[in-house]
Amino acid sequence: MSDSTSSDSTSEEKRRRKAMLIRAGIYIFATHLFAGFVLLLFALGDRH
Repeated sequence: MSDSTSSDSTSEEKRRRKAMLIRAGIYIFATHLFAGFVLLLFALGDRH
C-alpha cells in the first residue's frame, strides 16, 4: 500500500508543478503584453 500512496503523491506533485508552470507562463505572457501596451501608449503619446 505504501507504494501506491507514494506513487499517488508523486503524480500529484508532478501535476501541481505542471499547473504552477502553466500559471507562471500565463502570468509572464500577460505581464509582457500589458507592458507592450503601455509602451505603445507612450510611443503614440510622444508623437503629439
